[in-house]
Amino acid sequence: MDSPTYDIAICGAGPAGSALALILAGKSPRPQRIALIGRHFATSANLSPNTNTPEIDPRTLALNHGSRVLLEQLGAWPAASASIDFVHVSQRGRLGRTLIDHNELGVPRLGNVVAYDALLASLHRAVSASGIQVIEAAPSLQPTGGHIELNLDGQIISSSLAIQSDGARPQGIRREYQQHAVLATVKAARARPGWAFERFTNQGPLAILPHPQGEDVYGVVWCCPPDQAARLLAMADSAFASQLHDAFGDRLGRFQCLGERHVFPLSLHAGPSLINARTIAIGNAAQTLHPVAGQGLNLGLRDAAQLGQALAPWLAQPDSDPSHRLAQFARSRRPDRWLTAGITDFLPRIFATGNPLVEHACGTALLALDLLPSLRKPLARQLLQGLRT
Repeated sequence: MDSPTYDIAICGAGPAGSALALILAGKSPRPQRIALIGRHFATSANLSPNTNTPEIDPRTLALNHGSRVLLEQLGAWPAASASIDFVHVSQRGRLGRTLIDHNELGVPRLGNVVAYDALLASLHRAVSASGIQVIEAAPSLQPTGGHIELNLDGQIISSSLAIQSDGARPQGIRREYQQHAVLATVKAARARPGWAFERFTNQGPLAILPHPQGEDVYGVVWCCPPDQAARLLAMADSAFASQLHDAFGDRLGRFQCLGERHVFPLSLHAGPSLINARTIAIGNAAQTLHPVAGQGLNLGLRDAAQLGQALAPWLAQPDSDPSHRLAQFARSRRPDRWLTAGITDFLPRIFATGNPLVEHACGTALLALDLLPSLRKPLARQLLQGLRT
């Protein structure tokens, strides 16, 4: 049998897959034997984090402190970001709130917000300088004996193992939330730099996050039923800004809309990370989460970091069987994956029951979290760095 074309083929060139490629390239004696396969690679020619355009792309990512440290180590941290130092959690129309403070957790910041395109451009520039083989294609996989065959738009290549990352939907648990996320960018009259807000309503959570475009600019993720999302999308800017103020309150003053709004349906998909003896799934190919608390990519980057660590010894001997290392990785990641998925699944549903007794109980829980650091800190650390095993 001919030797595989590559040691590792990473299918999906989004943020999690690109970060994994860089991690593996740093541990491999032969980074050219790592293939990163996907569509629409970002380059300095078509994606620049410093481009000044009249329209602001509302797609932003909230990255926790641990994710920033990882991306800085990979040389892929984008030039522009907005710091999150405090997170204010509240419930509309009910008493009780919780404040999460970076000082209490002993970190310089809780996280940062970056533009999606800027992060992808930074990652792909680092990939282009790493020796990794970049292939623009949409792969399909087929296990074949001791390797994986990949069909790249008609071209067949092989790899000792394959990693499914961005762009593949996991098969297994599925939940439709009957919510859509309205993404928008706004300017606030009374900005509070470094503050992020998560406000639960009986229609769904509303997040208002610092934006890298400026200290008075915020990214909005407004989760609500599909019919309400359609109305919010169709509104004139002034009407949307007024509705946002009514839902959020007056902490940031009046809002002014910047750029276009976008709507995305929300659902949970989660499945096993071990696909077969030579194929593993990470990131969105292992789990897609509700955006509450901004955990999706942070969880995917933890997948990437721990998979890179698990495969480091194998990269020195890529002719050996990797199956036991992949199985061990899948077992070790299970607690963090399911705890994070459980939290992000529970929160948007419990606050949106419409039951007054449940809403009062949720307000009491927020108050208890605010008053008792012994309750607040474990939750904050899970959101900050995940469950370490």
